[in-house]
Amino acid sequence: MTNSTINKSELEKFTNLANEWWKYDGKFKTLHKFNPVRLDFIIKQIKKNYEISDSKEQPLTSLKILDIGCGGGLMCEPLARLGAEVTGIDAVEKNIKSAQIHAEQNNLKIKYMLNAVEELSIKNKYDVILNLEVIEHVDNQKMFISKSCNLVNDGGLMFIATINKTIFSIIFAKYLAEYVLGFLPKGTHDWKKFLTPEDIYAMLIKNNFQVLESIGISYKVISDQWVKSKNMEANYIVSAKKN
Repeated sequence: MTNSTINKSELEKFTNLANEWWKYDGKFKTLHKFNPVRLDFIIKQIKKNYEISDSKEQPLTSLKILDIGCGGGLMCEPLARLGAEVTGIDAVEKNIKSAQIHAEQNNLKIKYMLNAVEELSIKNKYDVILNLEVIEHVDNQKMFISKSCNLVNDGGLMFIATINKTIFSIIFAKYLAEYVLGFLPKGTHDWKKFLTPEDIYAMLIKNNFQVLESIGISYKVISDQWVKSKNMEANYIVSAKKN
């Protein structure tokens, strides 16, 4: 086992897709439809944890948030608009450049860095860390979570979104989504790297976190919408608090 979480084939894959992030009808169009559901869950959990009033115009002001595997900044930007001090890291240089350009065009102050999580100093800790659809693309998944957990302040939050390792997920989240429905570019995921919620819980508990809530995110064919769901057979997100 190496001391790196970077998977070179994944790096190459996302380098080739880097100019697609902000095309709303491009290869990441599903993420643009998917994000509001995740964002709603994340913001509600943050407000609850930090006892933030719903009446605040910028409710996340003074909170430090790190988005690991930030891509083109699709989650960083809405959180920055809500007042958070946002840092996004990614191992793909073109992703970082794409994110920086888009943030500048929208007058958003977001710190983007070309880094893997293990390269960050634990002296700099965050109130909230996002690991959204990234753990299934890295090597050394347990080390990846451990390094991420080290960067969270005591009492802070970690969000992990990924895809369950089920028969349903290999059919829908892999083959149908990539090869039939075109939700994602072909070859985006490797089913062998999918993790069950129990896998995630075990890693979080081992790193001194308390699991708070888990929800599924499901696709409604008729309305062409993604919604929160009790069904965690495919996409799901977990929130946890550092003890």
